[in-house]
Amino acid sequence: MKTTVHPAKRPLRGHLVVPGDKSISHRALLFGALADGESTVSGALRSGDCRSTLACLRALGVRVDETDAGDLVVHGVGLRGLSAPSGPVDCGRSGTTMRLLAGILAGQSFPTKMTGDEQLLRRPMRRIVDPLRAMGADIEAVDGRAPLRIRPAALRGVEHTLDVASAQVKSAALLAGLYADGPTVVRQCGPARDHTERLLAALGATVRTDALVVMIEPPASLYPFALRVPGDISSAAFPLVAALLVPGSEIILREVGLNPTRTGLLDVLRRMDARIDIENRRLEGGEPVGDLTVRASRLTATTIGGECIVRMIDELPILAVAAAFAHGTTLVHDARELRVKETDRIETIVSELTALGARIESQPDGFVIHGPTPLSGGAVDSHRDHRLAMALTVAGFAADGDVELRRAEYAADSYPGFFDDLRSLEVGDD
Repeated sequence: MKTTVHPAKRPLRGHLVVPGDKSISHRALLFGALADGESTVSGALRSGDCRSTLACLRALGVRVDETDAGDLVVHGVGLRGLSAPSGPVDCGRSGTTMRLLAGILAGQSFPTKMTGDEQLLRRPMRRIVDPLRAMGADIEAVDGRAPLRIRPAALRGVEHTLDVASAQVKSAALLAGLYADGPTVVRQCGPARDHTERLLAALGATVRTDALVVMIEPPASLYPFALRVPGDISSAAFPLVAALLVPGSEIILREVGLNPTRTGLLDVLRRMDARIDIENRRLEGGEPVGDLTVRASRLTATTIGGECIVRMIDELPILAVAAAFAHGTTLVHDARELRVKETDRIETIVSELTALGARIESQPDGFVIHGPTPLSGGAVDSHRDHRLAMALTVAGFAADGDVELRRAEYAADSYPGFFDDLRSLEVGDD
């Protein structure tokens, strides 16, 4: 699908409640399936990726119902109650689904083949295969990539030392640890999202965290739960940056998750002189939540690297758009992980923003952006990458001419209704 993005004709005004956090939605569905009894998940993201998790669970014998209010009721089957699927388990385009579910399936009593679409089959899976094999898992990949074949095996508790700061790798090991014969310890090389640890602890598992070390003991069972999923800060990033760039804008983003392992973008944008205020801070389901007030700002360049990259890895495409309008030269480094996302995001960010007139250069582990540079109109492509689709849309709002975006529909992988939400701000939906 092609869509034409017109430059914003007026300041953005109003408020939004962005869709539920994708990372937490995946985990709530998976862990609800493993609990003993019914769990209710409110505000779960209804995106392509999360629908893949739902489809996989149903293929494994888990019943999930939807209430009239739109909540999802997961009828948990317990840690060992999953059923053998009738065919390959299809994870669609969702790397999170495949990597987390592989940890769970490694401890089951039946064999499974895990597959996905062409884009997912190109993504690296050795990063989870090797730690799972170290626990005794019988798991095979094809040249380090999916499809994955998993056969029943007795798992043992081991100590993992990760060489990549990845919540998905950590989570795969911890979830396999639910089925191990003793404690599983994960030593991280840097900070990564901690949604898995938070939720498993809330469900009764013994989880201990000491700085970058996480330990889990295999539980007898997991409690059912009721959870309201907070708004996804990775989705909020797109209207947030749009409001920073369109002159005179002021918007409020309500009920946004503010887990400190996910707020790197806020820290960087504030360092760039963005006017962002956080109000109504609170905890929901063990996760920090708040409301963001965002006002148009004159941004200045900065340098981004180190541990901050892990805390904003998914937001780097939209950060690149913001940096194109910032005064000075912005350098992003230590972000080689971008090369193994849905696309090689370093190259696709550089090629598509260059097509709009940005002065941006790729580096082996990031990019350099010289600003401010007014973006022109032009034709760009999402490369079937949801975050690139949304970043280019925001670029179109702040550009001097129309932007024709090819394959815009992939924005729905993480933000259904994205285009409608942005348009509602343009007309000032208060």
